[in-house]
Amino acid sequence: MTPVVTTAHHHAHPGEIMDGQDFSTTISTHRTPDEVFAAVVNTRGWWSEHIDGGTTRAGDRFTYHYFDNHRCTVELTEVVPGEKVVWRVLDNYFSFTRDRTEWTGTELVFAISPTADGAQLHFTHVGLVPEYECFDLCSKSWGFYVGTSLRELIDTGKGRPNTRTAGGELYRAPTPVRSVIGTRAAAPRRP
Repeated sequence: MTPVVTTAHHHAHPGEIMDGQDFSTTISTHRTPDEVFAAVVNTRGWWSEHIDGGTTRAGDRFTYHYFDNHRCTVELTEVVPGEKVVWRVLDNYFSFTRDRTEWTGTELVFAISPTADGAQLHFTHVGLVPEYECFDLCSKSWGFYVGTSLRELIDTGKGRPNTRTAGGELYRAPTPVRSVIGTRAAAPRRP
């Protein structure tokens, strides 16, 4: 049985329900807490190269965008080297939810703790709850960006962020439009 299945069938114990609502994920590594911290604050190295502004010190603010689908402004409210980074989402825009501002006011907490053979990173998006329209998509996204991209940045020095070049090419590509609008027109007409 895979851990994913175990997690999916997890039933909250009394008193655990509130804690379990926010999306969270934990990764372990043989790297040191300081190395994990350095990777977390290297946001362009694991989340997106489409980030403008500071990402390393308390009080820093940055903006993130992904095409016209998602934009947000984030402030670093707490930064403790080797231990913790907290982001607060000051404003947010989604193109695909009824409430475009779903992340506004939520916090993202990166808590780092030493382990016997390295470190553990516990990521929680406080306020990203199942009631949110984006919960499923956002959970999958954080699962990838934190569980795969950030983990690889920590372990190998190279993550899988959204890149500026790929973004530019995708943005100009007419393919998605053609496949949707042009399908019927392109099909041969039957007599």
